[in-house]
Amino acid sequence: MRKLHLLLAFIPIAVGLRWAHADPVLVFVCSALALVPLAGLMGDATEALSTYLGPTYGGLLNASLGNAPEIIISMFALKQGLVPIVKASITGSIIGNLLLGLGMSMYVGGLRNGHQTFSVGVAKMNSGLLTLAAVGLIIPAVFEATSHGEGRAISPQIAGVLFFLYVASVAFTIATNRAIIGKEAVEAESGQPPKPEGGEGRWSQSKAIGVLAAVAVALAFMSEILTDAIEPASEAIGLTPLFAGVFLLAAVGNAAEIINAIRFARKGHMDLAIGVTVGASIQVALVVAPVLILLGALLGHPMDLLFSNFEVAAIALAVYITRNLTVDGETNWLEGLMLMAVYLMLGFGFYHLPTIAAP
Repeated sequence: MRKLHLLLAFIPIAVGLRWAHADPVLVFVCSALALVPLAGLMGDATEALSTYLGPTYGGLLNASLGNAPEIIISMFALKQGLVPIVKASITGSIIGNLLLGLGMSMYVGGLRNGHQTFSVGVAKMNSGLLTLAAVGLIIPAVFEATSHGEGRAISPQIAGVLFFLYVASVAFTIATNRAIIGKEAVEAESGQPPKPEGGEGRWSQSKAIGVLAAVAVALAFMSEILTDAIEPASEAIGLTPLFAGVFLLAAVGNAAEIINAIRFARKGHMDLAIGVTVGASIQVALVVAPVLILLGALLGHPMDLLFSNFEVAAIALAVYITRNLTVDGETNWLEGLMLMAVYLMLGFGFYHLPTIAAP
């Protein structure tokens, strides 16, 4: 992760390009590169704080703040009125983590370590939550098709149920002293608290809090630059808002998590890689989507959970394939290649999907 910190140099570059009214594509690329190490630093600070809280509450802190970069980026996109792009980023986060992130982890880990195994119990629990979360995102589209235009009306209720499911998982964690979402699940089962990158105790509690606050401010500032540039940049290179959300905005918000997952798999910690990727997808549906529904209403740009038919199909396929490949507790590089192949095929579909196909 330390190598990623070199990308912090793109913060002043992006600011200078925006001030100079440079090509929006250049501004977008530089601001996106700057956001990746900021998201990584937020993860480092959160994990450092977790060492002072123990595995259960540390896991809850990681789960709660793990998607903060994505929420901050999406909030500024909503402020700009980019509702279709924000909705598409939810789809992109789910399929990106499940197909690209998990696929690359399985592939790299398999090439490095051969046949790998992981906890079937944790995988089953995460798969169950993932399936329920996907159902919540699919129901509005199905209802829209059968009720002739009422899908948007039930989005707030569906979002409420999804968030309730998250609260229930938190209650389960506290009651049983076991984390069930993300890589903290594995660490909690082994009785080991999450460790910050670079070794336990690397950061003091005050330093971790200071870094967390500073990164939050920097994330907000860079997110505004990014979201200002994403629409003109997409138009300049001929991308639809749907493709920009699924493959650009989502990639920026999840880059640090995917890089971490690949690193874990390469070191033989496939449990952690699955926890990061699958757990992140669960968090997007249970926390990020409901929060964005609320933020959209507050910012005057109402958002719903009504996704296009192709997005619904993409989410369903990603969940189905992930469940099938993780249910046995074993993996190899070929399975990773399969997941990446599905992601690539969906990418072709989203690229050529007409704008009118999106709701």
